[in-house]
Amino acid sequence: MIDKVKNDVIFFKGKKINFRYNGSRNQVEEFTGIIDGCYKVVFTIKTDNCVRSFSYSDVLIGILEINI
Repeated sequence: MIDKVKNDVIFFKGKKINFRYNGSRNQVEEFTGIIDGCYKVVFTIKTDNCVRSFSYSDVLIGILEINI
């Protein structure tokens, strides 16, 4: 299953995408960014003011949602 998530993330690399981050204590953050780099365990998202990194398991368990 993690390989499918990784392939999906690689497919969207370089495209502007909306994300929804479900943090702790019911904190929800929505942001737009470009998937900048895909590595073995993590990937990076470049937003207007910073670069954020997430693991593929964050997408798998729903902490980070990719909204196309």
